[in-house]
Amino acid sequence: MVAMYTIFGRQVGSHHLAMGVLATLFTGSYIGFGGGSKKATQAPPINASSPDEADFIQNFLKQADASEKAAKH
Repeated sequence: MVAMYTIFGRQVGSHHLAMGVLATLFTGSYIGFGGGSKKATQAPPINASSPDEADFIQNFLKQADASEKAAKH
């Protein structure tokens, strides 16, 4: 026999209560530890003293990324 409990005026079996507790526990932990969507990383701001220097830095970074992608294959 199963132990029966009266909840809100209805008879509920102990096995139903156990399944409800486990479902709530696992669902809560899945939502809690699931994390959010991953955002693209942003580069730090370029603090250049002139627009030419800012352009040079951006071009250098683009070339470095391109050479890194070519080296990985």
